[in-house]
Amino acid sequence: MEIAFQDWINLILRWAHLITGIAWIGSSFYFVWLDLSLRKRPGMEDGVYGDAWLVHGGGFYHVNKWMVAPTTMPPDLHWFKYEAYFTWLTGFALLVTMYYWSAESYLIDPSVLPLGKWDAIIISLLSLIAGWVIYDVMCKSAIGKNTGTLAVGVFVLALAASWLFTHVFSGRGAFIHVGAMLGTIMAANVFVIIIPNQKKVVASLLAGEKPDPKLGLQAKQRSTHNNYLTLPVLLMMISNHYPMLFSHDLSWVIVGLILIIGGLVRHFFNTRNAGGQGRAIAWQLPAAGVGMAILAMFASYDPNAASHAGADVIASGKAIEIIQTRCASCHSSHPTDEGFDEAPSGVMFDDLDQIHANAQRILAQAVIGRAMPLGNMTEMTDAERGDLGRWIRAGMPE
Repeated sequence: MEIAFQDWINLILRWAHLITGIAWIGSSFYFVWLDLSLRKRPGMEDGVYGDAWLVHGGGFYHVNKWMVAPTTMPPDLHWFKYEAYFTWLTGFALLVTMYYWSAESYLIDPSVLPLGKWDAIIISLLSLIAGWVIYDVMCKSAIGKNTGTLAVGVFVLALAASWLFTHVFSGRGAFIHVGAMLGTIMAANVFVIIIPNQKKVVASLLAGEKPDPKLGLQAKQRSTHNNYLTLPVLLMMISNHYPMLFSHDLSWVIVGLILIIGGLVRHFFNTRNAGGQGRAIAWQLPAAGVGMAILAMFASYDPNAASHAGADVIASGKAIEIIQTRCASCHSSHPTDEGFDEAPSGVMFDDLDQIHANAQRILAQAVIGRAMPLGNMTEMTDAERGDLGRWIRAGMPE
């Protein structure tokens, strides 16, 4: 019996990442909704900001929020932190098992930058740390005192990072690193700011002191950032399944569009949950829909198409030669690539019939998406991609 250990480790970690991620996102969205749904009512205790009545699972719930903290510590206090920690830990473990373990296939593209495996890994680690440090400095600086200015600053940081990643890593590796950097910022917000500030408030209560209200405001700011970053990060973390996102020459622009679209959708729900109606909520979803249409059109635009227009269509023999030279090291009944014992997804290009059967996959992955070959290890050229594209679109003539 042979066990594909790397595949099973990847599967287990991905499942764990999904479980913990759902738990973190669920609690985060719930508390943001709750915070925005609180209302001031007559007869509240001193220090209570607002309350909310909820119904779920056949029962009613009554929740109060103190603006800083209650006068005494409650006997049972529930913390929400491990969801965030384990989401990041499982996500980083996935980065290691997929992008570090198989750096030559998924992280490095020699046509972008001829990196050694350890060079790429070190750059990856340093970029995650640098992203958090720069973000944290912005939040604590004068920029962080203005919500709008800070939002623009975080947006520019993400765009700059994505542009730099596209000049260092493969398209797939660059896109996943934008998500990893933003995910690291979100988890660090919980670990470095939100939870420590809450612990300081608890310590003040236990000591009979009045907690510093700035601690809660700072934690609230970081929690809000996490809320708006969640939807864009979710899409970036599954981007490896969609080459039209990460393979574009200007994929950093696609990152910007995803941030805007995800932020608009989140803003709609936040505004609605806060009681916004009419014009206050009428524009966000339509604007996000327009943004999605722009994203689809931009991602589908091939800047190299014009240069290949009017060129001759190659014969089947030439197409087979390109495919077997550039693709069959993995997609064959007997792969020669050391990373594969069998053809990925069972897709093989050993003869013309198999190529015909998988022509649309070749078009999507190798021509339009340029996601294959992995890491472009076989150095397929743009001219060869253009030749294959014209041949497939012309009906694969003999």
